[in-house]
Amino acid sequence: MSRTRRLLAWAAATDSTFALERIDGRDVLVGKCIHCGRKLAVELDVSRPSAATVEHIVPRHHDGTDALENLAVACARCNSGKGVRLDARRRDDPTLEAVIQTLRTRRHERWREPPEAWQGRLGKRPEGA
Repeated sequence: MSRTRRLLAWAAATDSTFALERIDGRDVLVGKCIHCGRKLAVELDVSRPSAATVEHIVPRHHDGTDALENLAVACARCNSGKGVRLDARRRDDPTLEAVIQTLRTRRHERWREPPEAWQGRLGKRPEGA
């Protein structure tokens, strides 16, 4: 499993909106975009293209890390939109700060430890988590 897929799987597994479903013989975590609430699917066994992306709440550009608390699942449209609108702003920009705080709060409200049965399927837990 690639690093990006592993981060995406862990972000989904620690988000209480995601549930494990069996779709067309595949195990899929189905939940909601952290921004818009759009339904998203994250496959555990296959590296197929997906509308689900890893969202760094504090952008990597501003020293955001891959710690699970800084990761969320976003649809590609929302993640790209946030990046274009906000990631190039200064870290102390009030608009960027407000978005980061909103996403941190939302992530905290959705947080859960993944069920034991899933953990062997997710790969190594990301560092700093």
